[in-house]
Amino acid sequence: MPIIKIAEKIKELLVGQVLEVIATDEGIKTDLPAWCKMTGHEFLGVKEDNGEFHAFIKKTRA
Repeated sequence: MPIIKIAEKIKELLVGQVLEVIATDEGIKTDLPAWCKMTGHEFLGVKEDNGEFHAFIKKTRA
């Protein structure tokens, strides 16, 4: 899921909710933490499962 779609989805959440992003591109491991740092949301981590990367972002501001 490109960063633009992630930005759109995070707007739909309430502060404190967690968004799970599933991707096949390993770049998510560096791109998503950088985006979270830039936007102020909390990057909770990423785990790999059979070639898919499951990343978690906590919405920390409106």
